Amino acid sequence: MRTYSLDDVFETRKRRDSWWTVYFVDPVACRVALPIANHTHLTPNALTVISLVLGAVSATCFALNHHVAGAVVFYLSFMIDCVDGKIARLKGTGTPFGLWLDYVGDRVRVVLCAGGLAYGQYALTSDVRYVVLGAAVAVLDLFRYVNAPQMKRVREAVREERGEREPEPESDEDIDSLERVALVPRARRPRSFPRRFNRFLARHRVRSHLISGIEFHAAVFVVAPLAGAWALIPLAAVAGVLLLVNEVFLVYRLWRFTRRHGVPSSQESREHVLV
Repeated sequence: MRTYSLDDVFETRKRRDSWWTVYFVDPVACRVALPIANHTHLTPNALTVISLVLGAVSATCFALNHHVAGAVVFYLSFMIDCVDGKIARLKGTGTPFGLWLDYVGDRVRVVLCAGGLAYGQYALTSDVRYVVLGAAVAVLDLFRYVNAPQMKRVREAVREERGEREPEPESDEDIDSLERVALVPRARRPRSFPRRFNRFLARHRVRSHLISGIEFHAAVFVVAPLAGAWALIPLAAVAGVLLLVNEVFLVYRLWRFTRRHGVPSSQESREHVLV
């Protein structure tokens, strides 16, 4: 069996990722992935299942109002979820089923933990705002992960209609920077502060959109529980608004993209995009 180095694991990191992952998760996940890759036969799917089990444990802790324990276990769950992708890329053992399992596991973890927080605080205080909090967190997360692949399919359909092959962003958070680079000729790009800032972020592997689903999860399930029950509603509300603003901005960028390049007008083409 091949022996991997830490540099090999570092090579599996995404070209650009959320700042929470880059600064608070990857440094741990890479060092956890190394012994797993060298000394175990754990598959990416097995790690995904372990991550989901830890997510259920975190939800149970939240339901029992053990917020610090719930936050720590949620972090471990997310960290293991990052490790499974690194092992898959390192060993080339990723599978289409593994992609589905990882995707569904993330959604299940969020719904369980949102329900756990809502149940625990409502049982303790009888305050219906916590029920609304749990429902809002789950709905926002599901909206984001339903919207993202649909936006990607719309872009692919437009490019297919134009007969072009363009590089896809690693995620919907990168669409703004990709379009900006594609639209402005290199020699004429202005040296504006946003562009310099985006280059600074790129050098540190950080996405230009600083509030995404990952930061939302971190705020609701890690930062707020560690701060205390008083922080659950205000931090979740602020993070939720910022996430919604980010999603609206991405939709606006998609709208500009479709207007600029044109979209399929036939009913058959619309069904191809959205079904």
